[in-house]
Amino acid sequence: MKKYINRRDFLKVSGTTAATAALASCGVQGGSADGEVDYMGHHKGPVPTDKMTYRTNPKQGDKVSLLGYGWMRLPNTKDSDGKEAIDQEQVNRLCKYALEHGVNYFDTSPAYCRGKSEESLGIALEASGYKRSEYFIATKLSNFSPSQYSFEEGKAIFERSLEYMKTDYIDYLLLHSIGGGGMKPVHERFLDNGLLDWLMEQREAGRIRNLGFSFHGDVAVFDWAMAHHDQYHWDFVQIQANYVDWENEQDKGRSGKYLYEELVKRDIPVVIMEPLLGGRLSKVPDHVVAHFKQRKPEDSVASWAFRYIGSKPAVLTVLSGMTYMEHLEDNLRTYSPLEPLTEEEQEWLEEETATLIKSYPTIDCNDCKYCMPCPYGLDIPGIFVHYNKCVNKGNVPESQQARNYQEARRAFLIGYDRSVPRLRQADRCTSCRECIPHCPQQIDIPRELQRVDNFVEKLKQGTL
Repeated sequence: MKKYINRRDFLKVSGTTAATAALASCGVQGGSADGEVDYMGHHKGPVPTDKMTYRTNPKQGDKVSLLGYGWMRLPNTKDSDGKEAIDQEQVNRLCKYALEHGVNYFDTSPAYCRGKSEESLGIALEASGYKRSEYFIATKLSNFSPSQYSFEEGKAIFERSLEYMKTDYIDYLLLHSIGGGGMKPVHERFLDNGLLDWLMEQREAGRIRNLGFSFHGDVAVFDWAMAHHDQYHWDFVQIQANYVDWENEQDKGRSGKYLYEELVKRDIPVVIMEPLLGGRLSKVPDHVVAHFKQRKPEDSVASWAFRYIGSKPAVLTVLSGMTYMEHLEDNLRTYSPLEPLTEEEQEWLEEETATLIKSYPTIDCNDCKYCMPCPYGLDIPGIFVHYNKCVNKGNVPESQQARNYQEARRAFLIGYDRSVPRLRQADRCTSCRECIPHCPQQIDIPRELQRVDNFVEKLKQGTL
């Protein structure tokens, strides 16, 4: 962690004192037609119902809401046996509210929410009272396990998706997360078994209206897909893009600019995932919050990320996994309607703001849970989420000489035990490496777990 500047020096150069004053005053500053805002810049007034920004899919003529609902991070409750389950009542409420306020694109997968996401979406859409023609369903062929590589099992996954969501066609069907592990999994999952050819036949038959893929990982796989566009005629492609990684010279597979421009060259509509990097671009350190509030006290931190990526003209929709009503309301306001970024605001995000955020050593975990379950019982995303949260709150001291050492030490260790049960913590990792191929962010998970564990042990022993 020595390569990072220390927090005290960083706050000095970032002008946090003045920025904090702006943050403290933002709860009483308005400037919005919607009325008051709270201390974090979230509006308290009514959410517009008729101002959603829409983009037109040139291939189908679909009028798609710029805000898409990612059906992945759903609110949970406890079932009759005390086990974690989707809070379907709350989910139904969120779904209907989204539809009432102009959202018409819903993205799910057989792999989300412990396999319950598609079924939950089907229930919520039916309960909403909206007609099938009034919304678009996007789901994925999520055949990640070798036991699912056969043509028969791939076909069965697709048929179950139709059944769970109570429909006889899918508007947007994706080959799920190609790129991880290179071309070998692409051949095993979709090419050698004839599954991609069959999906193209289903597109011709109208059971799939648009066929595309989501991409994470090895850019050579993305380049292969682009080189074969004339063969497969991708109707859309889903990529990860945000202002922090827009230009990534070290890894083109994570460079939003590279992926986006390659799609634009071929007139392929772009769907954006992870505009907040799994929430990390909304849960930023206090001095970064103040940095935003100096500029626009009435706007939430998250709204900047959504405005940034929504301002790209080839973007069809931007997905957000909205767990709570306040998330949904904030994103609805951002896109109802979209206020495109100025050129100066774009540069401010890509350069000055991205530099601030990159100055802290967070782990690139998006809490997608693709790495789970761990064969040794670790709560991998839980460990990383806690670590990142403490980094953002200043509870990761660099040494015993840090001014807030004792306070930060106590907050980290107590929070760690509360967030992650002892038998699921980082010290249980055996470095089996089974998690690595499943990580869309290509994190060396065992190495990062060891880093966290070493840090925890030094805190416990007082040897930091």
